[in-house]
Amino acid sequence: MSKEILSFTSNDVEITEVSPVYRGFFTMNRYIFRHKCFNGEWSDLVSREIFERGHAVGVLPYDPITQEFVLIEQVRIGALPTSSSPWLIEIIAGMIDEGETEENVCHRESMEEAGIELDNLTKALSYLSSPGGTTERLHIFIAKTDATKAQGIHGLETESEDIKVHRVKENTALEWLETGRIDNAAALIALQWFFMHKTQLLEQWKTP
Repeated sequence: MSKEILSFTSNDVEITEVSPVYRGFFTMNRYIFRHKCFNGEWSDLVSREIFERGHAVGVLPYDPITQEFVLIEQVRIGALPTSSSPWLIEIIAGMIDEGETEENVCHRESMEEAGIELDNLTKALSYLSSPGGTTERLHIFIAKTDATKAQGIHGLETESEDIKVHRVKENTALEWLETGRIDNAAALIALQWFFMHKTQLLEQWKTP
């Protein structure tokens, strides 16, 4: 049982067992637990296999001068069964390694995936990606960048990455949201947050 799980205490949930199901590039554990029901009684024991992939950050770079986002495109095989193409338009993202801060990951991944530097890194929000099946939490950031430097193909060969960089105008990104051209959670949430908070965000970036 992990230290994180061992430190969990609640009067409403009781975890009786966490056992490994799979150990590979990612990890899957089986949780046996019971919980308080809405009627005040305790549930029977529940068994769930949970995907343990760690936690991640996503960053949406924006150039207020050119009014462009820097987005990336790469193949995601999990999209194939329900999409016309597995090549998705995404925001820059990466897993948080042990000892790393969320901010460090934003800067590292922006160089690895798009070859750009970030300024005015701003935390937008965090969310649970799919808590019925994974413990993963994503932390979303917005940052200022020079979009004119964003171009080419990037990624780490050791991770089989083949990432194409796109400079995308605001109105194009909004159209892609409305038409479903962008349909992955991190990009949807980051772009929607930006459009909801754009005025406040840009004013904040102007403040020394």
